[in-house]
Amino acid sequence: MRIAEDVFDEPVSLDRLAAYLASSGHFMIVALADGIVVGQCAAVIHRHPDKVSELYIDEVGVAPAFQRQGIATKMLDAMFELGREHGCEEAWVGTEPDNVAAQALYESRKEPHGPAEAFVMYVYLL
Repeated sequence: MRIAEDVFDEPVSLDRLAAYLASSGHFMIVALADGIVVGQCAAVIHRHPDKVSELYIDEVGVAPAFQRQGIATKMLDAMFELGREHGCEEAWVGTEPDNVAAQALYESRKEPHGPAEAFVMYVYLL
C-alpha cells in the first residue's frame, strides 16, 4: 500500500490498520490517485445510554498536493452518509485553533450546526 506524505500523522502500521478496520463501528474512507492513498477520513460510532448515537470524525487528512480540490469534502460526505446508515443522528469533529483550513472546511458543511465549541483535551500515557 502506497501512501502519500502527510495523509496520516504518523507512519501506518498494517497490523494497527487491520485491527482498526476489524473493530465494529470503525470506518475509514480513502481517496486514491494513481493507486496512491492521497486522502483519508477515519471515524468511530459512539453509542451512549443517555444520548443519540454520534459519529466522531477522528481524522481527516489530504496530501498537500491534493488539497483544495474537494477531496476532504467528498470524504466527509461519504462518512456522514455511513453514519446515517448506521443510526447516527449527530457527527462531530475537532481541530486545532490554528488550523484555519480545517475550520473553513467544517464551517462550509451544509448540515445544520452550531458555532464551534471550545474544549480542553488531556492526553494520558497508558
